Amino acid sequence: MKILRQYQGLRRENYVLFLGRIVTNLGSMVWPVLTLILTRKMGMTATEAAVVMIISGIVLVPVGLLGGKLADKYNKKFCIIYCDIVSIAMYLISAFIPLGYGTIALIVVAAACQSMEHPAYNALIADITYTRDRERAYSLQYLGSNIGLVASPVIAGFLFEKYLWLAFLISGIAIAISTVLIYLLVQNIEPVREEGAGQQYQYQKNCEHEKLSQILKKNKIVLLYLFVISFYYGAYLQYSYLLPLDMVRCHGDKGAVIYGSVSSLNCVVVVLFTPIFTRIFRKKTLTGKTFAGNLLVLAGYLSFLLFLGKVPVYYAAIVLFTFGEILTTIANGPYLAERVPASHRGRINGLMALIQSLMQGICLITVGPLYDRLSPTAAWIFVLAILSISTIGSAAIIVWDRRAYEHMYQKSEKHN
Repeated sequence: MKILRQYQGLRRENYVLFLGRIVTNLGSMVWPVLTLILTRKMGMTATEAAVVMIISGIVLVPVGLLGGKLADKYNKKFCIIYCDIVSIAMYLISAFIPLGYGTIALIVVAAACQSMEHPAYNALIADITYTRDRERAYSLQYLGSNIGLVASPVIAGFLFEKYLWLAFLISGIAIAISTVLIYLLVQNIEPVREEGAGQQYQYQKNCEHEKLSQILKKNKIVLLYLFVISFYYGAYLQYSYLLPLDMVRCHGDKGAVIYGSVSSLNCVVVVLFTPIFTRIFRKKTLTGKTFAGNLLVLAGYLSFLLFLGKVPVYYAAIVLFTFGEILTTIANGPYLAERVPASHRGRINGLMALIQSLMQGICLITVGPLYDRLSPTAAWIFVLAILSISTIGSAAIIVWDRRAYEHMYQKSEKHN
């Protein structure tokens, strides 16, 4: 119970957003099986599926940046609500039309709206939370996301063959419930004001009208961090692309169910260990957590490659992978929120989404042909190389970040 009590004391809006995450992600069962929809339902090759996902990624590239600008300029709450309304409509329509390219287009539009709202969501959490509580707040949101995702991959696996339309319907209804909760219960969204470590970075005077490029010019380590973390997410994407392809290749029709169960274990581990890791590693630096997270994800992927076909190993590998995912995720939001002015939080999150989308597209362009023309092993080696670059870069940032933000570290160490 002490582990859960660490989440006490946050503002009410944090808990409403937490509930909204649970409900929304309970219905998020379409996008994780998109690779299987393209290959198993529509008969595409791995390369063709990669092309579709690349095109989808191109569509998603500008929307995160646009969402960030809108979040900084307008009401963040209503940015989330309006994007959700479009997503709801797209999923409900998809449930009642024949599966085809039109359905894929609707899924992409829904995903674009979800991507557009992410900068507003992340910036809103930072706005309503004090620096000392921010890591707990982001941890709580991440926990809520995965509580909802525990059941959805397994449900999607069972619905996939005969009742795929029902997955679209559930997604639309779930997002609608989340939207109503946010509309009714999230009221106070005024950014908090505080004094203390790092506030000179978050509340810089006379910077409201500066361009994001000017802010990043003064915070070069933040820009480097964005590029390094983009390599991580480029490799992380293969969890929902390369992994299901290999499972279907090795296990046939059972591959979708196995992948669904592995994905559910991922969510179960997140739910069980996110509070524990948040508590245990609360005094560790954000950059140190990012580095450790990269190492663990690398170990998980390497296990998948070395023991492909051995189902029990999948579950051990996903535990390693998930430990890394937890550490990286709970560090990401607080890191950016503490080093970028509050006036630019939406845009920095939008830029992060843009850079991630570009890197994910590059990885897909490469992985698909490698898988089809050379071998699955060649594709995995490429992914491991990308993740190794991220790991090395995150190790370097541990040193450079301390030099760039020395005052922040001194205050933090004195407080601890």
